[in-house]
Amino acid sequence: SANIGKTQFMILRSSTSSPFGRKVKITAIHCGLMDKISVDAANTMDPEDSLRTQNPLGKIPVLILDDGSALFDSRVICEYLDGLHSGAKLFPQNAQRWPALTLAALADGMMDAGILQVYEYRYRPENIIHQDWLDLQAAKAERSLTWLESTLPATLETIHIGHIGLACALGYLDFRFEGVWRPRYPALTRWLKTFEAAVPAFAETMPAD
Repeated sequence: SANIGKTQFMILRSSTSSPFGRKVKITAIHCGLMDKISVDAANTMDPEDSLRTQNPLGKIPVLILDDGSALFDSRVICEYLDGLHSGAKLFPQNAQRWPALTLAALADGMMDAGILQVYEYRYRPENIIHQDWLDLQAAKAERSLTWLESTLPATLETIHIGHIGLACALGYLDFRFEGVWRPRYPALTRWLKTFEAAVPAFAETMPAD
C-alpha cells in the first residue's frame, strides 16, 4: 500500500525505448505511484528540449518533483520512489542490500553497453563505424550474461531493484538485438520468464521506438 495521499504530482522525462526509463516505470508501478506520475517524452538529441536545463547531462530519465526540483539518474529516482510507499521495499536495508545494489549496477552497465552499440550504428557514418569499440561493448554484455547464467538463483524470493534492472537489461537486448542472447543462456531465459510472471509491470512497459 502506498502513502500516495501525501505524494504530490511528478513528471517523468523519458522515452518509450529507454531501458532506464522502463526501470523507473516498473518501480513506480510496484510502489503504487504511477497514477501520480505524468510521463513527458524527452529528446536527448534536441538542444531545444528543456531536458538539458532539468539535467545538465541531457540524459534520461529525470523526475521533476512538485516543487520543480529534478532528480536523476534512474538509480536515484528509483530509491526516491521506494521511499514514498509503505509496501515491500525494492532497496533492502538488511544483508541483501549490497548484493541487490551490485546486481543493479551490473544491469546498468549492461544497458549502457547496449545503448553505446546502438548509438555507434545510429549516429556514426557507416564508413567510420568503430568495430573495436562495438566489440568492447559487446564483450561487456557477454561476460555479464555468462557470469549471471551461473550465479543467478533460479527462483525469485523477494523482488529487489537488482532484479528490475536485470529484467530491463535483458528486455533491451531483446528489443535492440533480437533476443540473440537467449539460446546461449537458458537459465537466464527461464529467470526472465519467472520475473515476467511475478511482475506484470514488465509486460506493461514494453519498449517501442
